[in-house]
Amino acid sequence: MFVGRQAELDRLEELYGTRKFQMVVVYGRRRVGKTTLVSKFAKGKRALFFTALDQGDQNNLADFSAAIQNFFGLSGMQGSFASWAAAFDFLAQRAAEKSFVFIFDEFPYAAQKSKALPSVLQVAVDHAFKNTGMFLILCGSNQGFMESEVLGRRSPLFGRRTAQMKISPLNYLDARKLLPDVGAQDAFRYYGCFGGVPYYLTLIDPARGFRENLARLYFDPSGFLFEEPFGLLRQELAEPAMYNSILRAIAGGANRPHLMADRTGIAQTSLPRYLKTLVELGIIERVVPFGENPESSKRAIYQMMDACYDFWFRFVMPSISDIEGGLGSVVADSLKEGRIDEYLRGRFERLCLEWLKLEAARRELPIPATTVGSWWGTDPAKKMQTDIDVLAADRAGKRLLIGECKYRENFDESAVLESLQSKRELVKGYRVVAQYVFSKHEVSQATQEKAGRIFRFVTLDGMYEGEN
Repeated sequence: MFVGRQAELDRLEELYGTRKFQMVVVYGRRRVGKTTLVSKFAKGKRALFFTALDQGDQNNLADFSAAIQNFFGLSGMQGSFASWAAAFDFLAQRAAEKSFVFIFDEFPYAAQKSKALPSVLQVAVDHAFKNTGMFLILCGSNQGFMESEVLGRRSPLFGRRTAQMKISPLNYLDARKLLPDVGAQDAFRYYGCFGGVPYYLTLIDPARGFRENLARLYFDPSGFLFEEPFGLLRQELAEPAMYNSILRAIAGGANRPHLMADRTGIAQTSLPRYLKTLVELGIIERVVPFGENPESSKRAIYQMMDACYDFWFRFVMPSISDIEGGLGSVVADSLKEGRIDEYLRGRFERLCLEWLKLEAARRELPIPATTVGSWWGTDPAKKMQTDIDVLAADRAGKRLLIGECKYRENFDESAVLESLQSKRELVKGYRVVAQYVFSKHEVSQATQEKAGRIFRFVTLDGMYEGEN
């Protein structure tokens, strides 16, 4: 099933419509849907599709030659092309006669085995491809390689791309489309534990129930997600063990470098380069309080961005030995609902931020918000640390929407309203014009009447169904 990615698909079609040479770089983590996207784009078009493998250069060139022979119906051709350059020259000649789409999937596998391949491709682009109507798409799952060796300034291919697309996991609404028969409450629980990677979501069997899906996919040595984060880190990084330790610390609540250093034993001065890499991979994010300079803020914290990694490092990694020893079902059964709910409370705040971003993009908020985030710091009136869970800001008009997030069966509704009211003056230079309460379930009728028009209440069901 093809879900989401409409903006990317529309952009590819727009470029294709120019009938000029294009070189589009499409990259992102494994299983995020890159191949599905380019295959959808190529459907109904004249397209040569080649996927490199993690094998020797000679074998990849032989497979590439076979793909060319099959595509052009060269049944009489014997053997492989003598070189990548010869193969590209042949493609340029054919593209000059009649344009086609050429998709080179998993380009890093081929380029890592043939160090000259990026330079050879650069020569082909500059001297042959650019004079044709070829639509070249370079795809890759190794994000570090694609950013440095294809898009980076030191790459021979630098400046040749006509467009680039970093494919991210699906947002919560698109993720829900892969679980169409699941209610909003369970849709969020799956999203909070598996994230928005399409392939992971297709592995879920709603008929088995939430807990059984967790057990069979995460807590079984044969489960697909039991070692998936390890595999992704090994593919991208030279020192996966160091990154594993850091991610486990962050998932466990060590959100500042000095706390990570205490948990991992890694010198605090050594952490920045590891953290920078994890941020670039989209596994974690560095967040600063709204209003502060992202580059110079001393109050930055690091959070798990990817839900699969968040769940895995918090609940699976600490029990790896027990799971491998055949006790996975016991470990999964002993995971109390309270611990899962506590974990999901953090993911719920992220969901509220996603909802605000989508509403802002649709111009559905009471202000033209250009920034969505959070705030934390000192309340000067109470002389104590406090925070604003979520906010949306109209920077030009200096107006603010603030919100509180409550993923609980029950909570003191009056206290939440009072808390939000007390935070109206915390962000200096901005005027609060709207206050939102995000909750797992509807608040009482009495609270809604008490709040009048001052507050807006948004439920989890409403975020999924558009009924608030």
